[in-house]
Amino acid sequence: MTIAELRKEYTREGLRRADLEIDPIMQFRKWFEQALKSEVLETNAMTLSTVDSQMQPSSRIVLLKAVDERGFSFFTNYESRKGQELAVNNRAALNFFWAPLERQVCIRGRCELLPRSDSEAYFKVRPLASRIGAWVSKQSSVVTCREFLETRFSELQTQYGENVPLPPYWGGYLLCPEAIEFWQGRPSRLHDRFLYTRSSGDWRIDRLSP
Repeated sequence: MTIAELRKEYTREGLRRADLEIDPIMQFRKWFEQALKSEVLETNAMTLSTVDSQMQPSSRIVLLKAVDERGFSFFTNYESRKGQELAVNNRAALNFFWAPLERQVCIRGRCELLPRSDSEAYFKVRPLASRIGAWVSKQSSVVTCREFLETRFSELQTQYGENVPLPPYWGGYLLCPEAIEFWQGRPSRLHDRFLYTRSSGDWRIDRLSP
């Protein structure tokens, strides 16, 4: 079988306008909870797409850490490639794909830095190894070998013990959504797609052609 021959027929369920919440954040939470109950692997994993100063896009998987009426929060190294790109162009996109439920959510908007207090609060509840790792990794930079990372980890583990401070170059972003699309796979590739867009402070809902 060739790659071109790979395909799956989506048959689980449909999505009607009447099924939707008025607010897309409420609709997202509804789908997210259903994905959790279905034990979807890495439910909070999302593709983050950014664009650099040369208009070259790049994508990677990051983890959603909070969602509220403001938007979607994630944390990373500000000096990483994504951090550098967001510093130049704060427009970004997120994508969640929950294959067992035949669903995806596409989100577009602008990113802003979360308050330092939010980053401090989240950093304190991270596992100890992850907090040390934030100091070890100069994310996206060239590293000579893995042994260098492991040696540095041991050194910092001895230096800090369990009292690992928040690195000055590490923290959170909030993606403030301007458009959110909910996609439900359907037979014959006639998928259900509904797009929420902001209109005069409220959310407008349109069905899109598959």
